[in-house]
Amino acid sequence: MPNLHLPLHAIKGRGLAQSQPHRFERDVRTAFDDGWGSAEDQAQGHGAAPAPATHVSWEDAKTAITRNDSPDIGFTLGLNPYRGCEHGCVYCYARPTHSYLNLSPGLDFETKLVAKRNVAEVLCNELLAASYRPDLLAIGTVTDAYQPIERELRLTRAVLAVLATARHPLAMVTKGSGVERDLDLLAPMGAQGLAAVYVTVTTLDSKLARVLEPRAAAPHRRLRTVRTLAEAGVPVGVSVSPQIPFINDDMEQVLAAAWDAGARRAFYQVLRLPWELAPMFRDWLALHYPDRAARVMARMQDLRGGKDYDAHFATRMRGQGIWADLIHQRFVKTCDRLGYHRSREPLDVSRFRPAALRGQGDLF
Repeated sequence: MPNLHLPLHAIKGRGLAQSQPHRFERDVRTAFDDGWGSAEDQAQGHGAAPAPATHVSWEDAKTAITRNDSPDIGFTLGLNPYRGCEHGCVYCYARPTHSYLNLSPGLDFETKLVAKRNVAEVLCNELLAASYRPDLLAIGTVTDAYQPIERELRLTRAVLAVLATARHPLAMVTKGSGVERDLDLLAPMGAQGLAAVYVTVTTLDSKLARVLEPRAAAPHRRLRTVRTLAEAGVPVGVSVSPQIPFINDDMEQVLAAAWDAGARRAFYQVLRLPWELAPMFRDWLALHYPDRAARVMARMQDLRGGKDYDAHFATRMRGQGIWADLIHQRFVKTCDRLGYHRSREPLDVSRFRPAALRGQGDLF
């Protein structure tokens, strides 16, 4: 399946250089130089189209809480205010979900976003249902709840306000420094054992981060977020995910820096390349790291039983074989040396008070 490539000068600040056709498309279009100078103009940077802008469309969500029974995921309830993610992380395993919207998992995933404008209202109704039983609610499990558009749309903050009122436990994973804006909600919840935040720090190499996660906060800025959260009393951890062989090989340094900033829990996953993500990641490697592209993919296949990806629950998060064992040993030994907890932050479901969402206080 051919890819629709854009010139390099047109993708500054974006993660991928192609509009990857999705797996449900019947027709595929490719760019063609008709000889009228377009290729030369692009090579010289003349007459080129502007960099792809971000477009947001609204969606009226029918449900807010998603449920999963995957044995390798440490939560059953999730919530995502947005579809697609402007951070543009090249490795994002959620990219193929845009195919269900008839959009490209490539550029569309990071430029054509969907916002669930009624997510807080729907969440409130779900928490008030007589059949609802509280459990840890993981926010931003697919796309980042603090991607740049959250600054204006404030959907994540609306969700947090509902959860804070109902005293419902939550955990979130983010790369966005915007989480600091909501410390007025998160800090009191953290003090009550109702909230925990994990900040993803993939690498300390800012040059690598610029091409790997182009619109996410810089590594030093994420460490500052860890420190800010910890100083405010919010239980904070670090995700050193994904581990990409021969690309981000500074796991030990990231864990040490995050510990110094105040993180006390940690987890990792190895790179996952489901569906359209595998060819897109290969193209990204060829573009940015042509000298090691074949080596990286050979190691990824070692981790996946000879394939680009294996979705088996037992191995999809950590991989298999000797290289998976080595990554795991590095993580465990570093966590033990620094003092990290590798278990999930315990949160308190006994405080749940849905009646507060109707404006009713406690009787006792």
